[in-house]
Amino acid sequence: QVQLQESGGGSVQSGGSLTLSCTASGYTYDNYCMAWFRQVPGKEREGVAAIRSDGTTNYASSVKGRFTISQDNAKNTVTLQMNSLKPEDTAMYYCAALWGYIGYPSLHRYEYTDWGQGTQVTVSS
Repeated sequence: QVQLQESGGGSVQSGGSLTLSCTASGYTYDNYCMAWFRQVPGKEREGVAAIRSDGTTNYASSVKGRFTISQDNAKNTVTLQMNSLKPEDTAMYYCAALWGYIGYPSLHRYEYTDWGQGTQVTVSS
């Protein structure tokens, strides 16, 4: 069974930066898609950024140009670099994985099968 462990959340002022990491352990596949989602209370979980095993990326329009998703295959780790953070970026951030996947990196939560526990990001104005 695959486990996903997030780290790196915290509090920052508007305009600041944070880096989130997600490490996968257990059985993994050569072809996959990993993504970051976020959720605030009372709202649906939304896709932020996704990366396919070949490095193809996809971003939500709200974070494009500010967030960067990357991967380190040797370490089974996916990183989300978040710059120019805004108060509206405040949310619980979740790492997710979809194994054996070769389509365009998806931002649809219902396609993902494995999830981490989440890490809180708070941006103050």
